[in-house]
Amino acid sequence: MLVRQERIALLLLIVVTVTVVAAHAVLTMVGKQPFAHPFSDHAADGELVMIDGIVEKATRIENGGHLSLLVGNTTVFIPASAAQGLIVHKNDSLFAYGVVQTYRGKKEIVVSTPEDIRITTVP
Repeated sequence: MLVRQERIALLLLIVVTVTVVAAHAVLTMVGKQPFAHPFSDHAADGELVMIDGIVEKATRIENGGHLSLLVGNTTVFIPASAAQGLIVHKNDSLFAYGVVQTYRGKKEIVVSTPEDIRITTVP
């Protein structure tokens, strides 16, 4: 049998667990949109941003299978794990979420999962 302090500790653990699981479920349903800002050159590294535009150039990086897209004046980098099976052409419409990163002195958006990318092929 549990003593009073053990019952209280067990109850607190259960409450914390239920709270964390509920918060995870709510944040999963809400998605990234409320936390992402439109990309700008003033965005800080590590900031979650979104970009919406037309692909001007799509390059598959041969050593690794990564994908580099030019949307407006912004590079969108999609690592091989997220780019697998993704086919993108020039003039396709792109909507993506990613994290800002500075690469070789220029800001770019790094997408982490395939769920963060929506490509619409323009005929």
